[in-house]
Amino acid sequence: MKTNPRVLSIVLAGGEGKRLMPLTQDRAKPAVPFGGIYRLIDFALSNIVNSGYLKVIVLTQYKSHSLDRHITKTWQMSNLLGNYVAPVPAQQRRGKNWFLGSADAIYQSLNVLDDERPDIVLVTGADNIYRMDFSQMVQQHIDSGFDLTIAGIRQPLDLAPSFGVIDVDDDNPLKVSRFLEKPKDTTGLGLPDSPDEFLASMGNYVFSTEALYKALMEDAAEDESNHDMGGNIVPSFVEQGNCGVYDFTFNDVPGAKERDKKYWRDVGTIDAFYDANMDLISVEPVFNLYNDRWPLLTGYTGLPPAKFVYGHHERLGHALDSIISPGVIISGGEVIGSVLSPGVRVNSWASVRQSVVFDGVQVMRNATIVNAIIDKHAVIEEGASVGVDHDRDRERGLDVSPEGITVVPKGMRVPK
Repeated sequence: MKTNPRVLSIVLAGGEGKRLMPLTQDRAKPAVPFGGIYRLIDFALSNIVNSGYLKVIVLTQYKSHSLDRHITKTWQMSNLLGNYVAPVPAQQRRGKNWFLGSADAIYQSLNVLDDERPDIVLVTGADNIYRMDFSQMVQQHIDSGFDLTIAGIRQPLDLAPSFGVIDVDDDNPLKVSRFLEKPKDTTGLGLPDSPDEFLASMGNYVFSTEALYKALMEDAAEDESNHDMGGNIVPSFVEQGNCGVYDFTFNDVPGAKERDKKYWRDVGTIDAFYDANMDLISVEPVFNLYNDRWPLLTGYTGLPPAKFVYGHHERLGHALDSIISPGVIISGGEVIGSVLSPGVRVNSWASVRQSVVFDGVQVMRNATIVNAIIDKHAVIEEGASVGVDHDRDRERGLDVSPEGITVVPKGMRVPK
């Protein structure tokens, strides 16, 4: 294979994200806001373009309007150089079906491969939080001679029943001997150099184009297939002895520190999403947003700076241990240990603690928010509380997660 191959990147962004309800009630999971100014998809796209791959398609399906709008407005590349990030919706190109699974999504979009004629196809998910230089994985793929390379991240062995598990070959640690979907029996799945750890699939794949094309065509002809990348396509390559593994542990991202070098989070549940936001706000964050050598890119421009007003002892507008986005006004209220997105207003004597607050939320006077996620343009009315009394939250129709995180849906008014 060429040492400087043509690479097309495909981001799978059609997921419904049922476990993130109600945050996905009105939007696709990759479009969910995160970390103040970002959308979840910004992390995958930032990794791809920072890796030097500037031809990217994003396969969308479920409630994709806000996702399509974000990609179109934010991810504008150089037309002169032929680079692009383009959303590609389900189009029923291969029959009267929408996408039947992640593999079928690519199968129905094979016309893009025909147009671009890449040597290699990089396939990623759209909703994990991490930094990764994909060029290193691509280089290993070329050197190995395998037609598929999958990325794996080391996890404690007792978590294996929750992941797709990559079992490596005893004689060649870069070769996959088995791929197991959420196995109950973990016997023998430990790594040769770390028996208490296993490699979990990150949902990132590098394919040689011809092999991917052939595998998708064969999978489409199988009526019994679920047409899933992890469930069907990957096992077919493993069975042929034609699948390699890239250990994320050895990925070297410029500017990364030891504390966040191996960071990867699946934010598929409300509690995981909340915890990942909280990872951002410590003095030395578990995941560092401020690595300017591998920037996380997004599209907020033209907003005024955040403002903190009223400095009187009895009415002090302040924020501690928090991320405060552009356009936020904290007017005589307090914000502690929280993440506030653009346009949020926190009014006098209001308190926001250990919470994630999306764009345009109004927190009125004397309101209290604790351990909560507040979706866009919600209004917490004067004197109201969220997260203080879970029984009361449920009575008002609010979701409370297993770990006690209260979620206020988009646009809701919460009365006293």
